[in-house]
Amino acid sequence: MVTLARMRPRTARLLALPATFALTAALHAQLLAPPRPVIVMPERPIEGSATPQAPQPHGCLAAGNGYLRAELRGARNLDLNWKNAELECEGGPRPGAGGGLRLAFAGPPLEDGHRLRLVFGVARVHEGKAGRELPTNLTVIFEGEQRLFATRGDDHCTVDQLHQERLGDVGAKRLWRVVARGFCVAPASTLNSDARILLSKFDFAGNVTFGEDPPAAHP
Repeated sequence: MVTLARMRPRTARLLALPATFALTAALHAQLLAPPRPVIVMPERPIEGSATPQAPQPHGCLAAGNGYLRAELRGARNLDLNWKNAELECEGGPRPGAGGGLRLAFAGPPLEDGHRLRLVFGVARVHEGKAGRELPTNLTVIFEGEQRLFATRGDDHCTVDQLHQERLGDVGAKRLWRVVARGFCVAPASTLNSDARILLSKFDFAGNVTFGEDPPAAHP
């Protein structure tokens, strides 16, 4: 294939003429077009109009009392102390039989620009209930690196203490604040087990949302 750079100068100039004409025509059309009207937004809402909604607060919990603290050792050594404003959190019922809670936390970018996400699957606890010594599985995800560490079971980590506080309802959904602390006695590993991370201790406050079904009765 012959490139434009290898052609003779005269031939290259002739081939470039159509593109030049098209660009000139577009600029000419913009100059001849009538000016667009300038719309000035009013500083105050027009009387009788709907008041615009305030922007949603950023962070984990609207009250500002979400957090996550944890010590990671192994493939990465990190001391996490994520505050509410820099933290994303979400949660709900743990999938599968037996009940439980699933809570996910994502913090601000690390020094390398990637984000870290921690997912806790807490067993033997139900909506609105407190618990102690709860088996917990853990997933650690380094986003942007395609690295995932998992305990692959509930026997590596334990939530020492957990309690829930009712936040209210959004439509038919029920929101709870979940406060917990715990530790891990064995590390989470990558899928091929070539690297490991131990979450020696952790504590967090996040949220869980339950759907339209009424809460189940549990002792």
